[in-house]
Amino acid sequence: MPEPIEVSPPQPASVLPVPGEPPATLPEPPPEGTRSAAEEGLSIEARSQFRMAAERFIHHKVALLGGSIFIFLLLLSTVGAHFWHYKYAQITGQFGTGPSLQHPFGTDTIGHDLFAQALKGTATSIETALVVAVIATVIGTLIGAVAGYYGGWADSLLMRFTDLVLVVPVLAVLLVLAAGVSGLAGNWLVIALVLAALFWTYLARLVRGTFLSLREREFIEAEWAIGASDRRIILRHLIPNAIGPIVVNATLTVATAMLIEAILSFLGLGIQPPDVSLGTLINSGQGDATALPWLFYFPAGILVLAILSVNFLGDGLRDALDPSQRVRA
Repeated sequence: MPEPIEVSPPQPASVLPVPGEPPATLPEPPPEGTRSAAEEGLSIEARSQFRMAAERFIHHKVALLGGSIFIFLLLLSTVGAHFWHYKYAQITGQFGTGPSLQHPFGTDTIGHDLFAQALKGTATSIETALVVAVIATVIGTLIGAVAGYYGGWADSLLMRFTDLVLVVPVLAVLLVLAAGVSGLAGNWLVIALVLAALFWTYLARLVRGTFLSLREREFIEAEWAIGASDRRIILRHLIPNAIGPIVVNATLTVATAMLIEAILSFLGLGIQPPDVSLGTLINSGQGDATALPWLFYFPAGILVLAILSVNFLGDGLRDALDPSQRVRA
């Protein structure tokens, strides 16, 4: 039998000699006692878009302050009210007394503890504004998404409907509601539904414009090319890329709804007794603003503080979700 032929393993291509060039050498190992960049923690870690937005938001001190104040007011009015020793409808027996340790915001002419009423009014105003923001955001996003994605007759029909809703005055709707269904006109949930039915128009236009721009991008054309469904494209690609304007608009809608609700309650068209909101407290206290100033200034101050905190929060979210905006320290 022939003897087996021994074949030496081939050398790596990097060290094979090339005619006319000096032989290549393998890289020398690092000296002993040294550590790689990864071991030193110097490796570059990939960051998601959400993480970069969160980092920009954390560095926005005004937005953090606004968010902290709003969360504090929300927790104080909802959770703290259960631990306060007076209820908002309770008669204390002290009439028209000024602020004290027992009554931090004083009492009104009927004997209600104004601090307990302010907690109830703040909770009602915030709940109303949040319901308005959620419903208006859902409606506006859906209508704007359909109009911007499909275009054509769907776009024309939905945008003409949006224009029609834009010209409907809120005061007229509430006046008709108060005259027709007086038992429901002063309910905070009814007020929230009416405001939400009128507040979605701006967001619908905003989402429509964003979708019209995004649907021309290459990644959307690639999804169409592979046969992706419209639902997948809208939910997985278009809405996530438009989430910045949607979130910012929802935040600002909270502040606008709180202000409009207070104005309507002040005019007697919003939330009515026995329910309490900041608008009703301001309306009740404006007649005694000279003799009993705490009845007016405390609810008005809470309303201004809440609206400013939401606006600061929305400003920070806009800067965080838009990389082109510079973060203010």
